[in-house]
Amino acid sequence: MPQAIAETTFDVLYLSAALIVGITMLIKGKNRLVKKAGCMATLLGAGDAFHLIPRCYALFTTGLEKNAAVLGIGKFITSITMTIFYLILYFIWRDYYQIKERKDLTKIMYGLTALRIIFCLLPQNQWLSYRPPLLYGILRNIPFAIMGIIIIIIFSQEIKRTNDKVFRFIPIAVALSFGFYLPVVLFSGIVPIVGILMIPKTLAYVWVIWMGWQLYKQS
Repeated sequence: MPQAIAETTFDVLYLSAALIVGITMLIKGKNRLVKKAGCMATLLGAGDAFHLIPRCYALFTTGLEKNAAVLGIGKFITSITMTIFYLILYFIWRDYYQIKERKDLTKIMYGLTALRIIFCLLPQNQWLSYRPPLLYGILRNIPFAIMGIIIIIIFSQEIKRTNDKVFRFIPIAVALSFGFYLPVVLFSGIVPIVGILMIPKTLAYVWVIWMGWQLYKQS
């Protein structure tokens, strides 16, 4: 029960913050860039809700294993929305730093997005299973990790070039999110306690949203 209370409290605060910030930027944003940041934050909160709300319910009732199917569906939806989250972040990078060229990079990001979604759609993922196969957990996260690496590199380059203060911590936040997430993918099935790393991983995403919020404040 202490775990259920602690997790639920954290999840409610996180989802509320992400959705409130995202919807505020979508509705009140005065330019396309702010609205993209709002879309990114709203998508993050809405997507994670499909997994976190059933998880909270499971913790307070019959447990995670007996609710494996609904948790798996939520995890699948979150996997898709997080992929689109990074694609939107890429286009925020293009708009904010006024990148006109590098069309090939856009094609690569679209390709990685499509590849990740295709991997997520494969029935071999066994989303409804309590212990899905590790192999497909790794495969579907390869294009996702490449997207993260690209985001880290391109933001780092422009931050150095422009001495930007708004997004200066994006590379660190994205690196931390993957640093906390990958051990969960690899080891949570063997050592369940590793799943606690999802909390700092989520905080890294909150950090990204907070940086997007600075665009709204400036506008």
